[in-house]
Amino acid sequence: MIMKAVITGDIVNSQEADSENWLPKLKQLLEKWGKTPTDWEIYRGDEFQLKCDIEEVFWTALTIKSLVKQFENLDVRIAIGIGEEQYSSEKITESNGTAYVHSGRLLNEIKNEGKTFAIRTPDETINADLGILFKWCSLDFDSWTIAVSEIVHLLMLDKNLTQDDLAKKLGISQSSVSQRIKRANLDLILETDQYFRKKIAELK
Repeated sequence: MIMKAVITGDIVNSQEADSENWLPKLKQLLEKWGKTPTDWEIYRGDEFQLKCDIEEVFWTALTIKSLVKQFENLDVRIAIGIGEEQYSSEKITESNGTAYVHSGRLLNEIKNEGKTFAIRTPDETINADLGILFKWCSLDFDSWTIAVSEIVHLLMLDKNLTQDDLAKKLGISQSSVSQRIKRANLDLILETDQYFRKKIAELK
């Protein structure tokens, strides 16, 4: 059976922000990865679930994170579950399998622990390795400012954008772009993504 990745997430502090601002943007982003309600769904106002390719799930999660953190006071909890999809429904929230179980249960756990970013796979060794990595990563991701989140998000959507391209899109100087990229630790994000892909390949 083919492995699937499922992201279950919820918006932190959603009651402190007008959903008319962030919700359409989140929907627009999720539409890039499939159709609702088969591939993704937003429910209970501020929770969502998305099915995606396992190699891309770390990058996908950061794309979501960098979007949400562009809105003042908002953050997002993301639980990545990797496993089998035993039943695929017309609604993702009615599908099941270990990928869904891992993701749903993990979100509840990190809520209770005050964490915002975690992963669970069928392999305990990989869980241990990636668990530690994600704890360190989230310290950085959680501290992204709105300005840093903007630059990260654009690069998540298109890795080929140059600093000049980014400066034009954001209406800032190239030197300001360079400073934001350094604050985002972009090189480390790229290295982490490559390491993640290698570890996940061990599941196949």
